[in-house]
Amino acid sequence: MQFTTIFFDLDDTLYPTRTGLWEAIKERMNRYMRERLGVPEQDIPTMREAYFREYGTTLRGLQANHGVDPQDFLAFVHDLPLSEYLRPDPLQREIIDVLESRKLVFTNADAAHAQRVLDVLGLSGCFETIVDVHTVAPYCKPMPESFQIALQVAGESDPGRCVMIDDLPHTTRAAREAGLFTILYGQGGSHPDADAVMDDWGKLPALLDGRSG
Repeated sequence: MQFTTIFFDLDDTLYPTRTGLWEAIKERMNRYMRERLGVPEQDIPTMREAYFREYGTTLRGLQANHGVDPQDFLAFVHDLPLSEYLRPDPLQREIIDVLESRKLVFTNADAAHAQRVLDVLGLSGCFETIVDVHTVAPYCKPMPESFQIALQVAGESDPGRCVMIDDLPHTTRAAREAGLFTILYGQGGSHPDADAVMDDWGKLPALLDGRSG
């Protein structure tokens, strides 16, 4: 049996952590909480960690506890000059292009941010669609319901024919529990919360062939 669908996380997966973009986005989240909601600076890290653990994302926690408009929040935190952080990787584009499986972006960000990132990375046109935080609302990764919705969007009834590539172990763990084959991006060796790990896009086709045949 071959994999028919591959879900790709966006931030810190389609580009490496070392770019600093995700750190910049997190700082924009802190600024939003400080300036728009009046949260004291010293309380923000603890609050964000608590929301991340309980709700899956800072946004979902802010929606539940502060009535934050997700559109306003996402527009604010993603207002960054992406070209100052990201550069296209021709090998990555080549690797993704040759994969015969259906390919979708599955992100806790919104589609507008995802498309801007894909444009700067030179990956526009590589993916069938973007499953974003609005698509799976009121859920988000790593909630089980989010994977069910993503599978529905992909037209997949068998999660065992699908792959989730993500940089967060709690997401790959949840995806594996939902029945998907999981690849943890950004490190070598092995990890207990993923079926495989990958730190080089050039390894992806062989990794998929080795697990899908």
